[in-house]
Amino acid sequence: MSKVLIVGAGGVGKVVVHKCAQVPEVFSEIVLASRTLSRCEAIAAEVKELTGRDIEVRALDADNPENTIRLLDEVKPDLLLNVALPYQDLALMDACLARKVDYMDTANYEPPDVAKFEYSWQWAYQERFKQAGMMALLGSGFDPGVTNVFCAYAQKKLFDEIETIDILDCNGGDHGHPFATNFNPEINIREITQNGRYWEAGEWKEIPPLSIHQDFDFPGVGVRRAYVLYHEELESLCQNIKGLKRIRFWMTFGEQYITHLKVLENVGMTSIEPIDFQGQKIVPIQFLKALLPDPASLAKNYTGKTSIGCLIEGKKDGKHKRVFIYNICDHAECYREVRSQAVSYTTGVPAMVGAMMMLTKKWQGEGVFNMEQLDPEPFLEALGKHGLPWHVEER
Repeated sequence: MSKVLIVGAGGVGKVVVHKCAQVPEVFSEIVLASRTLSRCEAIAAEVKELTGRDIEVRALDADNPENTIRLLDEVKPDLLLNVALPYQDLALMDACLARKVDYMDTANYEPPDVAKFEYSWQWAYQERFKQAGMMALLGSGFDPGVTNVFCAYAQKKLFDEIETIDILDCNGGDHGHPFATNFNPEINIREITQNGRYWEAGEWKEIPPLSIHQDFDFPGVGVRRAYVLYHEELESLCQNIKGLKRIRFWMTFGEQYITHLKVLENVGMTSIEPIDFQGQKIVPIQFLKALLPDPASLAKNYTGKTSIGCLIEGKKDGKHKRVFIYNICDHAECYREVRSQAVSYTTGVPAMVGAMMMLTKKWQGEGVFNMEQLDPEPFLEALGKHGLPWHVEER
């Protein structure tokens, strides 16, 4: 029986609260905190309606560690589950260290003024968490998260030697809008418009945005065009999967999405540099975010499926082997269960499962951990049980 403090009441936070509420034997008490208290109250009302459980809600400005420290003193959780903006990761880790509360998140730290995704800032906390006898779990979403665990499972059970990994993410759904992002628009657009990067032969290769693509047959969706992006799980997997020669990340985009994105980029709307407008400083991408649909609002009419997995090649018993480990998730089914779309669901369920692993001590340790450093089997068993069944397909 454990108490969890969930920070963040966006689309993913909503799924996390719903899924934690479904497992009272682990999450006996749930506190939801966000800068916007009304969002927390709306989620709590929905969870009460669907599960009968009461959720405690609090207002929290997580930018300042002192605010979080005060809340930790009040609610005394066993774990802080961070699904807030990645800009707030370090402030929340500082607060957890101050009160010796274990920490986990779904996305790595990113400074607000630089479009740069990397783990260096959070890995720098390794010794502090270790010396405090505490655990921090990084990136317990789908990608990063489940994809890391798929790779760890392949290394443990399916291969003697892994040579290449291609992580492939397809959203084959339709939300009915001419242009919208499936998670926080600011983070989503920054991720896509930066240079692509992949790791090969012991070094990073950098390419212009969306300059490498392939057509791939995604189970449950069909053939879609996928583009190489940089994604943070590459950074840890290239260190923790032994003998790896190359790892890349691919994401699908339709032509309409890319056209909109290029126009917005060309006119400066995706910039993170402040500009003067009628005597005020505004950041164009933040203004754009205010114009676009809230990702959580897309759920009701979303149709189609996501298909995300890892295409892994290597050797087993001296023979070449190639497998695709994947999950298919249906947008409409997610809405029926927790009133969310599949992109939020596929991040929120693994966040709950990662928290479950920590609170039940199936995953434990001192220091800062990436997902592939821990035993994949109990995580994958729970993942299938709680809404994201996974499959291994020989290719």
